[in-house]
Amino acid sequence: MKLKNVKLETGFEYEEGEVIATKTALFCIEIENGKITKISENQPNSNAINAKNFLMLPAFKDMHIHLDKTFYGDKWQAVRKRKGGVKGMIALEQQTLPEILKNSTEKAEKLIELLQSKGTYFARSHVNIDPTVKLDALKNLQKAIDNKKNGFNTELVAFPQHGVYYTDSVPYLKEAAKMDIDFIGGLDPFSIDGEIEKTMDFTIQLALDHKKGIDIHLHESGESGLKTVEYLIDKVNENPSLKGKTYVSHAFVLGKLEKQKQEEIAEKLANAKIGIVSTIPFGGLIMPIPTLYKYNVEVLTGNDSIVDHWNTFGTGSVLQKTNLMAQLYGYSTEFLLSRALKLATGNILPLDDKGVQKWPKVNDQANLVFVDASCSAEAVSRISDVKSLICNGNIVY
Repeated sequence: MKLKNVKLETGFEYEEGEVIATKTALFCIEIENGKITKISENQPNSNAINAKNFLMLPAFKDMHIHLDKTFYGDKWQAVRKRKGGVKGMIALEQQTLPEILKNSTEKAEKLIELLQSKGTYFARSHVNIDPTVKLDALKNLQKAIDNKKNGFNTELVAFPQHGVYYTDSVPYLKEAAKMDIDFIGGLDPFSIDGEIEKTMDFTIQLALDHKKGIDIHLHESGESGLKTVEYLIDKVNENPSLKGKTYVSHAFVLGKLEKQKQEEIAEKLANAKIGIVSTIPFGGLIMPIPTLYKYNVEVLTGNDSIVDHWNTFGTGSVLQKTNLMAQLYGYSTEFLLSRALKLATGNILPLDDKGVQKWPKVNDQANLVFVDASCSAEAVSRISDVKSLICNGNIVY
């Protein structure tokens, strides 16, 4: 496959030391067997697919989503009034999940198509493992993933949405850990299971025994939330094989800490190589994403719920999440907007902080999006529409 009139970022323009614009040029890109094989001077009259001067960017990653229990692609349903907090939602799920599962494979496929249409080629999906659905939600989702495997890649998290011990999900989590999953999940160990150490020790040991990563939901924003983060940091430091494979999703407690404590925890997270997966927006919370970046903590984002019983909203676009993050922190300059793009791409940027081109390179995987924008800063600011997505050498949208 050969493409012409492909716009790529080539460097920054400066005025009095400030980045005021991004330089671009047109190129030809050749792809074979899912990899970029050649980047050459543009040949506008060549026999090639015309990219029409669209800006080529790394394709996007949705790193926190629930593909297994969406209403998307089915009859419209808004969220009902909540009762009893998370435990009330667990009770609701115990009633409704059997019905949701009846066509969950088809709905997951529709949701994957939505993500693809927004430029996403990769997702980390949490999937319910609990006494209500047992392993059925996982099996149904794996069918959808297999049906979409030629244009979409995933990581799966075995997620005890109903608690590890609150509903005795232990035997099902042990079975799921033997299956084709990548992470062991978790949910608010203190408020749901009533004990941080017992729940976290089980989660950590299960991950170690089966060589999986860890990705836990942590909504607790008080003392128990902080204790959970600190306990996880200590355990990861005791088990270095978990470094770079451990994440805390949401981590709302970080938004509640005083600035000095935020800095302290951010440094500890960085040293333990524990990442934060932040679903944006955060309600009334302003999460310390710039502080996390300051200490080189890996920060990822995702759509979380898309039109399900937890959340009526959700567009499927992580570029929109990036735009919201940029607005929250005043990332309005050319330089900061261009840096913000990494939230959508899983930390891949065309240019480094000094304006040196780092992407694309020959032998890179051909996971690409084309957007109608002059540069990545404009793409983030305008939430540019994705025109086409190439994944593993196939045009899938």
